[in-house]
Amino acid sequence: SPILRADPAAQRVLELARWGLVPHWAKDTTIASRLVNARAETILEKPAFRASMQSNRCVVPISGFYEWKKIGDGKQPWYISRADGQPMLLAGLRDDWHGGQSPLTTFAIATTSANDFMARLHDRMPAILEPEQVAAWLNPATPPDTAAAMLRPAPDGILAGHPVSTLVNNPRNQGEELIR
Repeated sequence: SPILRADPAAQRVLELARWGLVPHWAKDTTIASRLVNARAETILEKPAFRASMQSNRCVVPISGFYEWKKIGDGKQPWYISRADGQPMLLAGLRDDWHGGQSPLTTFAIATTSANDFMARLHDRMPAILEPEQVAAWLNPATPPDTAAAMLRPAPDGILAGHPVSTLVNNPRNQGEELIR
């Protein structure tokens, strides 16, 4: 997935990274499956996220995401996007792992409690940044506690969503019909 980060000269760089954070100190990559999301409430305390909050914050640009609503014994997938049609900018953390044959850049998405819209589907949601917050989020000079304060539920009216086909339940399925 593409992520946006700041380079040492504070210039924005778009690069590809793998979802599932592998901290630079990890012995292997198996930890990644447990570190896809970073809870805003504990992001400053967890060893896997603490260093990245200091200097390795990133933005994950997406068009939308899926969430599943429990209905009886089953689940109905929903496609969630910005109501204004603009890209969604998710707050993320990244790290570079050098334990393999080549460096691996990985990331996790910051999550927070659900806003009113998302609460109908799930109790959590990604932390969505507004464009005017991106510079401060990416800047390593922004103190971690100041950055963590940006991880709040999106204001009401920002998100829209609709039910979609259960085809989204299989990651092999691809194509625009998945969000119709």
